[in-house]
Amino acid sequence: MRKEAILYDKVGKALNCKICERRCILSPGKTGFCQMRENTYGKIYSLNYAAVSSAAVDPIEKKPLYHFYPGSMVFSLGSVGCNFRCQHCQNWGISQAELKNIPTREMPPEDAIRITKEYGCKSIAWTYNEPTMWFEYTLDSAKIAKKEDIKTVYVTNGYMTEESFQQIEPFLDAANIDLKGMSEKFYHDLCEARLQPVLDNIVRMHDANIHIEVTNLMIPGYNDSEEDIRSLVKFMADEVGVEVPLHFTRFFPQYHMQQLPPTEIKFLEKAHGIAKDAGMKYVYIGNVPTVGGEHTYCPECGEPVIKRDGFSVLNDQVLKNHKCPKCKAKLDIIS
Repeated sequence: MRKEAILYDKVGKALNCKICERRCILSPGKTGFCQMRENTYGKIYSLNYAAVSSAAVDPIEKKPLYHFYPGSMVFSLGSVGCNFRCQHCQNWGISQAELKNIPTREMPPEDAIRITKEYGCKSIAWTYNEPTMWFEYTLDSAKIAKKEDIKTVYVTNGYMTEESFQQIEPFLDAANIDLKGMSEKFYHDLCEARLQPVLDNIVRMHDANIHIEVTNLMIPGYNDSEEDIRSLVKFMADEVGVEVPLHFTRFFPQYHMQQLPPTEIKFLEKAHGIAKDAGMKYVYIGNVPTVGGEHTYCPECGEPVIKRDGFSVLNDQVLKNHKCPKCKAKLDIIS
C-alpha cells in the first residue's frame, strides 16, 4: 500500500527526505537508501505503508524492556527495509530485502490497534525492522493507540531526524535504542551509518520523558574492549543518567559475520561489572542463561525484586508500589 510521505521538500527537480539522518536526495523515479520511499511525479511515497511482514504477541521483556510494565504482553509488528546495512543483522531477511520479494499482509492502523486490544496486550511495538522505515504508518497507528489507552513502543536504531522525532514524540511511550558501538569507525564499517545521531536521539528521547532502555550487542573484536565499554557507560551516566536500564547482549554469528564466535560470557560479565562499578543502577545480560543476569535488583540493598527466566517474569515484588520490599527504596519502574 502506497501513501504520500511526510517530511520532505524540493531540491531542484529532486526531493529531500527528512525521516532519517541519511536525508536522501531522491531524483524522479528513484528510491532512497532504505528502498521504502520513492519520488513519484514530484512527491515522495511510502511504499510499505501498512505492509506487515511479521506480527507476534510477545512478552515486553523480549524488546527488551524490563522496566516498562514488566510481565505484560505487547503486539509486535514489523515491515520491510532499513536505513542501516549492519553486517551482523539478525533480521536481515526483512531488513535488507526488497519489498516485492517479501510476503506481507495489509494491516491498516485501525486493525492493528483492534488486534492489540483483542489479544489483551498492554502495548504495541514496531520492531523486527527499523520502525522509521514505515514512519507514517507507525505515527498514524500511535495516534489511535493513544486514544485507546494502548502504550506505544519503538525498537529502533536511533537514526531518526529531529523533525521526525518531533512528529512521533507526543505519541511514543517507550523505546529500546540499539547503541551498537561507541566509535564512528564501528558505525561506518559495520553499519554504513554514523554514531552521533544515535547519541543525540538517546538524549532527545530521555529529555522528552519517553521511557528508554539501551541495548549494546557485544561483538568479539569489534566493540567489546574495555575502552568501548567504559566509553558507553560514561555516555549513559553523564548524558541520560544512571537509572536508565542498560542491556549487554551476546552476539551469535549472523548474516555476513558468521566467521566470528559467539561473545564469551566472561566479557559480558566484565561489561556488567564495569557498568555497575560506574554507578549504573540497572544492568542486564541478555541472550545467555546466566544466573541472575536478567533479574532486577534493588540498587540500594541488592534485593532481587523482579526475577526472570528468559523473557518470563517469575516473581514481581514491585508491581504495585514501585518500592523495594526490603529497604523501601524507590525503584525506576513503570507499571
